[in-house]
Amino acid sequence: MATLSKPVADTPVVTLADVQAAHARIRPFIVRTPTLVSRTLSQLTGATVYLKFENLQFTAAYKERGALNTLLQLPDGTPGVIAASAGNHAQGVAYHASRLGLPATIVMPKPTPTVKVMQTESHGAQVVLHGETFDAAYAHARELEAERGLTFVHPFDDARVIAGQGTVAIEMLEDVPDLDCFVVPIGGGGLISGMGTVVKAADRPIDLVGVQAELFPSMWNRLTGSSRPCEGDTLAEGIAVKQPGILTAELVARLVDEILLVSERHLEAAVSLLVQIEKTVVEGAGAAGLAALLAFPERFRGRTVGVVLCGGNIDTRLLANVLLRDLARSGRLARLRIKLQDRPGALFNVARVFDQEQVNIIEVYHQRVFSTLPAKGLITDIECETRDAAHLARLLAALAREGYDAAPVELA
Repeated sequence: MATLSKPVADTPVVTLADVQAAHARIRPFIVRTPTLVSRTLSQLTGATVYLKFENLQFTAAYKERGALNTLLQLPDGTPGVIAASAGNHAQGVAYHASRLGLPATIVMPKPTPTVKVMQTESHGAQVVLHGETFDAAYAHARELEAERGLTFVHPFDDARVIAGQGTVAIEMLEDVPDLDCFVVPIGGGGLISGMGTVVKAADRPIDLVGVQAELFPSMWNRLTGSSRPCEGDTLAEGIAVKQPGILTAELVARLVDEILLVSERHLEAAVSLLVQIEKTVVEGAGAAGLAALLAFPERFRGRTVGVVLCGGNIDTRLLANVLLRDLARSGRLARLRIKLQDRPGALFNVARVFDQEQVNIIEVYHQRVFSTLPAKGLITDIECETRDAAHLARLLAALAREGYDAAPVELA
């Protein structure tokens, strides 16, 4: 975690009046998403947890707010807009540009999942696939901006975008005036900069905590003078930004009290809990706030905390993988590796133990050749479903009593 030193106050880049004006400007065209208390998550974390469901926006992310606030302030006769994004910003710009009759071009990295490309195109934008990374796509977008005379809509480092994102905090404080702490994901820093402008203008102290994935601590590095690497395959790709904005870094340094770094395991747990408890689908970046509460419970215990579920655009196959991994870690899904003799009835006798312990067998895998066992031995992997970790422990004890060498195949 990092407690940030505060710079000497200068003229603010974005003011509370800017955010209020943005809210009046965009309010008729966005979803007024709810801010609701989660009793179960409150019991689990020791804080009173309020969730802001920005995953219920039409494009399933808060990015619409900043994009729309920018588009509504463009001069008449603007020939078109261009943006670089691999996800939520692309869809926010594409959707509202189409609605306003503005041609939109979105430059996306070539590895962008097909579903995100198709969703962006479905909003009427021209998608240009270029480069292997966001940085390459961004550079190409700036080239096309100059060549075609288009207006670039930055994903975070623009005062109009920042003001639009800050409208999230206006709505949260209207719905829950006694919030005393906000926990906000940080990628480029647009969301927390805008929200911080509102939060720190309140007539009472309110804590503002930023959250980044451990694999991409770019803003944390910038403001603490650290040099941790920003790389890796994070579940929170929506906040996997290697270089935060110049404007946003200034605002974060001035407004944010602390930045917490969360592990991939806590991000996975948060995504899974939100599905199980709140029955809502949230992407890894959108679950970062809850991940911080899970990772640092003492930091938030007893507080009234507002958590922004900032996006819900997660690949369904990835979501399924996260949920299955969570079942495995909780003991409700397991793979047991059992050594057997290669003779008739061996598998039947093992299955009998599973039946006695009322454990459901899902899959069975035999391995005779690629094994260090004697030629008359084999390894069987059995995937099974149990009620909880205690039930799994009883099954392992029963197998041991019957003389079987059985052990769980652990997740990394």
